[in-house]
Amino acid sequence: MSQRVNPELLTEIKKYGAADISACFNCGNCTAVCPMTKEDETFPRRIIRYAQVGLEDRLLSSKELWLCYNCGECSETCPRQAEPGAFMAAARRYAISKYDRSGVAKLLFTSPLWSLIFLVVLAGLIALFMLAQPNPPLPPSGPLKVFELVPVESIHYLGSAVMGIMGLIGLLGILDMMKRISKVDDKGKLLAGGKKTNWKEALWNALITESLLQKRFREDCETSEEGVEKPWYLKKWFLHASTMWGFLGLLAATMSDFFFYLIKYKVSGEPVTPAGNPAVLWYFVHVMATIAGFFLMYGTSVLLYKRWKPDSRTYSDSNQADWVLLWLLWLAGFSGLFLEVLMDLPQAPVWGYGVFIFHVAVSMEVSLLAPLLKFGHAFYRPVALFFHALKPLEE
Repeated sequence: MSQRVNPELLTEIKKYGAADISACFNCGNCTAVCPMTKEDETFPRRIIRYAQVGLEDRLLSSKELWLCYNCGECSETCPRQAEPGAFMAAARRYAISKYDRSGVAKLLFTSPLWSLIFLVVLAGLIALFMLAQPNPPLPPSGPLKVFELVPVESIHYLGSAVMGIMGLIGLLGILDMMKRISKVDDKGKLLAGGKKTNWKEALWNALITESLLQKRFREDCETSEEGVEKPWYLKKWFLHASTMWGFLGLLAATMSDFFFYLIKYKVSGEPVTPAGNPAVLWYFVHVMATIAGFFLMYGTSVLLYKRWKPDSRTYSDSNQADWVLLWLLWLAGFSGLFLEVLMDLPQAPVWGYGVFIFHVAVSMEVSLLAPLLKFGHAFYRPVALFFHALKPLEE
């Protein structure tokens, strides 16, 4: 099958943080030592070769690109110091930017200055939108009643718009990826169509076994360093999972809180604050949000420290995209927990409203940009894992 060649592919991927992978002479050592390769899987060797010879379509259609968790084993043992692990991470950033139709992902991955300006301006616009809503006068003191500052309906409408934009951008990217992957396998062969497959098992494996429970990462990708086994709470899979669980938990708590609010509003016909929701339901959401917040804060705090003082190749080649995502998640988690403390005070300070605006602006920014940041792998990896686990059944 003929393939279109992009002679500038390797140069383009380098802009996303890749080391000089041209030093690689394709010895295969990286694939041999990788704990994630199974059967006939040959990453990162195959992905590197795609980049070296300019097979862009083949690279963007590869499931193997997303099977790597960047444990660093390949980089530690590379005889040419070509940093294959860092290359795989850069290739995933490149793929996310190519799946993105807006062009924003490329900006966030390749330009530190414009990325910072864009993030600050976007957060400022969200904050100004919140402040521009018509509100009753603020009390000079008393409990922090944040929904007297900005009507909850405004937050809902803005949140719905943000989630809609995010969903559309993410969906277009996923559809592009699925179209590419479903056409060819990692060897460039056309996939057989019209056959019964184990799609239910593959879907469970992609969403629950791998994405939520981190099975392959937990069992295959953890390695002891200098003969010392790390405690479970410092292992890479747990830090990765804590961050993901925390984010998903806070998202679920936010959606549940508004759902309870909506039920109460429809039943009584009167606007209410979250405190006006049924006590048992509200405290359940409150506890869920608090637990999720601590998971998010723990995971992001330790990951930020490890990227500041790296103890393995996984963290030593940090790109601006790694820092941006972690700091945004950390700020969203910290401001949310701090806001909870302020709301529980009998006499909350007036400046607590500023904390509320900051928290909403950062949280909505994370949600809006999720498919375009490094967090995009949370969208694309399950798709690759699904196709990787998809196998035809005997008729």
